[in-house]
Amino acid sequence: MCDSEKEDPWNYSSAKNGYLNSKSEVPESSRKAVVEITRTGTKTVVVHDRKYEKEKFLLAVILALAIFCGILLTMVFNKKNQSCIEKKKRMCLTEECVRTASSLLSAMDRSVDPCVDFFQYACGTWNKKHLIPEDKSSISTFEVMADQLQVVLKGVLEEPMNLQDNEATRKAKTFYNSCMDLRNIRKIGDKPIRDVLSQLGGWPVITKNWKSPTFSIEVLIGLIRSHYNEGFLIEQWVGPDDKNSSLNIIQMDQTALALPSRDYYLKPSSKGDLIAYHKYMTNIAILLGANASSASEELLKVVEFEKQIANASIPEQDRHDTSLIYKKISLRELGKIVPRINWLEYFRSIFDIAINEDEYVVAYGLPYFIELDKLLASTDKRVIHNYILWRLIMSLSSHLIDDYQRERVEFRKILQGVLSERNRWSQCVEWTNKKMGMAVGALYIRDHFNHESKETALEMIHTIREAFNELLAENHWMDDETRAVAKEKANAMNERIGYPKMITDKEELCKEYESLSISNHEFMNNILNIMKFEAKQNLDKLRLTVDKTKWSTEPAVVNAFYNPNKNDIVFPAGILQPLFYSQHFPKSLNYGGIGVVIGHEITHGFDDKGRQFDKDGNMMQWWNNITIRAFRDRTQCIIDQYSRYKIDEVGLYVNGRMTQGENIADNGGLKQSFRAFRKWVSQYGEEPDLPGLNITQDQLFFLNYAQIWCGSMRPEDALTKVRSSVHSPGPIRVLGPLSNSKDFAEAYHCPVGSPMNPTSKCSVW
Repeated sequence: MCDSEKEDPWNYSSAKNGYLNSKSEVPESSRKAVVEITRTGTKTVVVHDRKYEKEKFLLAVILALAIFCGILLTMVFNKKNQSCIEKKKRMCLTEECVRTASSLLSAMDRSVDPCVDFFQYACGTWNKKHLIPEDKSSISTFEVMADQLQVVLKGVLEEPMNLQDNEATRKAKTFYNSCMDLRNIRKIGDKPIRDVLSQLGGWPVITKNWKSPTFSIEVLIGLIRSHYNEGFLIEQWVGPDDKNSSLNIIQMDQTALALPSRDYYLKPSSKGDLIAYHKYMTNIAILLGANASSASEELLKVVEFEKQIANASIPEQDRHDTSLIYKKISLRELGKIVPRINWLEYFRSIFDIAINEDEYVVAYGLPYFIELDKLLASTDKRVIHNYILWRLIMSLSSHLIDDYQRERVEFRKILQGVLSERNRWSQCVEWTNKKMGMAVGALYIRDHFNHESKETALEMIHTIREAFNELLAENHWMDDETRAVAKEKANAMNERIGYPKMITDKEELCKEYESLSISNHEFMNNILNIMKFEAKQNLDKLRLTVDKTKWSTEPAVVNAFYNPNKNDIVFPAGILQPLFYSQHFPKSLNYGGIGVVIGHEITHGFDDKGRQFDKDGNMMQWWNNITIRAFRDRTQCIIDQYSRYKIDEVGLYVNGRMTQGENIADNGGLKQSFRAFRKWVSQYGEEPDLPGLNITQDQLFFLNYAQIWCGSMRPEDALTKVRSSVHSPGPIRVLGPLSNSKDFAEAYHCPVGSPMNPTSKCSVW
């Protein structure tokens, strides 16, 4: 409090204030020469030495002293009052500021030295308070925000249909309601899955006297791609050609495996996961009518086959250089390199338009297809059919309940450490948002999105891009020509904020879903219809030019994206919420939140993958060789730094190569956003402090950044992240970038050589 100050700011002394305290202090020789205060100033006068004159003189002195003391006290009081007002002006005491300060403070562990472990300092109490729920493998502020968004979406999807709804939003609500209709889901049971299996020649393990169908393996996987939007053995889609981003082309890649990464099949330490996977497969087969005594042995061959597929696949950390794995090739040439797969038959079973041997495709990781070719030729067709149809069943049965759900939970206990299934409404919200994201987005933004945040985010993008360009001008490892082209690319980035305009146009939105059929009470049929709808939407792009204005993600999601083929940065409506953004936050928090996210996505345009694409989204070498070598040297510093971080939950180290792109983006985004924030402060001045924290605005910036990553993982989830995720775990996303930041070290006064301010730092952008 201001009035509790004990020290007098004036600090004056009676021996130096121009007055003498008493008559006895005046020497006899000096009594006739005194200072008199008059209206015209001070002057020295001679006073006659008489008694009444002395009394008159003393009275005048006392009166003068009284007046002076009164003035002095008034000045002191006013000064203190002014000081209090000034201090109050520097402290924000609005309800929003108090709530924000409380939220920040409640997460912190202030017993920890921020210069030793900033993650624990920022998140220690949050992690203690937030236990991992039984139905999750981890918990984080990210996931809490996503859960809060789900509750909002649940509300809009459960609203009765009204005059504000259109055909698209009605379909979304109908789909959600059919997902929640457990009575009819139980009544229909697994019949839709059985019908699908019958149409595809039957699942051998559950079919008596199964015979190989008349159509080939190529036709089987082609039909599954075109009808159910799943790519087994071969991942296939239509998208922009990396070297000509305005043109759509057929693309193909190695298949996604059933388990999170190839390590789960090949590492001896994951034997228990493979056993659980085989048990899950067997129990689902038994539910569908397989012979309990023979199914296990037969499906063991399927697991062994998938192990061989995993072994043929290229490890993720070896796929970062897109230019090395990209291969544009005609089907005629592909047939010579991979001769035993009938490529014409495969693609003709997918597309309704004419495909011939002169058709060009882009193949990523050609060595995988060469190995797959050999594997298919040497494997029994029954095993191959069992595997392909199992993968489809695994996808479809995840939507079923009761016995199927129980088997899924038992499997996830081993693989992810999850102890129970999520609430049905949560699953239904997620599926509806993923399958009909634009329609759900239209419902969300109607009442739950602050449209002014689009303008604020756009302003921040401009300031952070300006900061990137300033840092670009200051770096000394790029040549001038490459630097100039990099600036052009940054300036050419398209911003997508909040949502696409089309979701506010009823006609456009309805047109998006006009070919999709959704029924009231047949949930599994709705799932099958959506699968075919999604497949057709993608496949119909062939022969069309790329629509670079079209959004490819749902608006109601807590995430952000960079698209190299379009040179787009995308910030959906779902991420424009606390902790990332609030119109009530100080700028330090907004720049430490959504600002770093913006910088992160901008930096993706210049990371190990993004740097290979020019401003128009075409893959080409626009850097000279010397600059590329300098970039790789700096990137190697990041790789080595992150590879030294050990994840205690599993005793494994972060894969610095696999996570390098995201780590580069984290470091660059932090630096750019802080610079933009300081520039804002230099223009508009420091904002009021938040109460109760005793933390500067610079420190708040880094605190909010760190608290975005508060969270903890089960050991099973930590293992999955280390093996398969391109993102470093949350604690590392705090410790890595901040220990590289000179701005952070200055803000928290960390001594050189302390854990958060090492002498050796890494910097790319």
